[in-house]
Amino acid sequence: MDRLSLKTAAKQQIKGNIGILFVCLLIVSVLSSIVPGVAAIIVGPPLTLGLAMIFLGLTRNEKPEVNTLFNGFSYMGPSILLYIMVIVFTFLWSLLFIVPGIIKGISYSMSFFILAENPEMTASEALNESKRITSGHIGDIFVLSLSFIPWILLCYITCGLALIYVLPYMQATMANYYLELKNN
Repeated sequence: MDRLSLKTAAKQQIKGNIGILFVCLLIVSVLSSIVPGVAAIIVGPPLTLGLAMIFLGLTRNEKPEVNTLFNGFSYMGPSILLYIMVIVFTFLWSLLFIVPGIIKGISYSMSFFILAENPEMTASEALNESKRITSGHIGDIFVLSLSFIPWILLCYITCGLALIYVLPYMQATMANYYLELKNN
């Protein structure tokens, strides 16, 4: 898969939508960080699922809306279970050394996109499907993630101001990559 075409598509998709996408990402960040302890596990995963729905919609040329962010709460149980499974399994694989944890984290990285497209799936099915479609593409996803390092450095240089563009850009690129994986 061509990183350049994925990123070019993402740039086109976020054009004109940066403000609303950043607001959605900001809402998720704020709500996830101000909700204490266990309550964060109840709020964060459905919001993450809602974000996946927004970015998948963006790839289909749908206008992003803030209320879509809260659609993830309709699938609260599976989203929370999926979140817990990803955290626990990644942690357990990381106990073997850092590299197996990174590999497994990457193999689970598409699970929220899968659940967003297939809300009837169980968390376990979404996780297994993510492992299946990322199999053989772990290195590509890793390199794609590394390609955003200059953008992340720009965020530090601008004291976070560049996040307004960079976060939507990264998420849209990953949504496009998910669709490429799914279609292949």
